[in-house]
Amino acid sequence: MLTVEQIESGTVIDHIPQGKGLAVLHILNIGEEFKGRVALMINVPSKRMGRKDIVKVEGTFIDEKSADRIALIAPKATLNIIKGGKVSEKISVELPKEILGVFVCPNPKCVTNHEQVDTLFTCGARGICCRHCERCFAPEELAK
Repeated sequence: MLTVEQIESGTVIDHIPQGKGLAVLHILNIGEEFKGRVALMINVPSKRMGRKDIVKVEGTFIDEKSADRIALIAPKATLNIIKGGKVSEKISVELPKEILGVFVCPNPKCVTNHEQVDTLFTCGARGICCRHCERCFAPEELAK
């Protein structure tokens, strides 16, 4: 059995699809220079998902823009806010209907890549579509 020390204050991101934990760390800009403690657990057994990844980040609370980005690659993830060593809040991420100013449009010809215009994406059956150039993208294309 693997034991990971609990954190006193921070965020635990649970129910990440198997193999997507590193992408969550990338979304949060957590790399070698990050000073806090981080735990990445990969291929953790899960009754609900079969296998899942879990990320624990000490001293960091996830903002709404980061939660929107996480929802792209882990639409059923939960953010467990830890205060005083206990879960103080549990948030299920949701892909919003519109995403303003969070992602760069992958289309090099999009006006948002040439002028100071906030990106605006809508989420629907066709994928995640840029309101400026009207191109649609898979979540993986935006979450880079």
